[in-house]
Amino acid sequence: MNTQRASEIAESPIMANVTLDGTPVYIQHVDEDTEMARVFPLDHPERELSVPVGELAEQPAEE
Repeated sequence: MNTQRASEIAESPIMANVTLDGTPVYIQHVDEDTEMARVFPLDHPERELSVPVGELAEQPAEE
């Protein structure tokens, strides 16, 4: 995923289907200067992580 798209997702009120190594995550914040994202797994919100934006993947919406 690129930094611009990660920022759009983080700022959107609509939940996007984003994964980190196959685990669904929520993007809290994106630092565009360092290309790092602050995320947490949906099933473990207490486990915040800082990860490179390039490690995140947006999955197609389920219909």
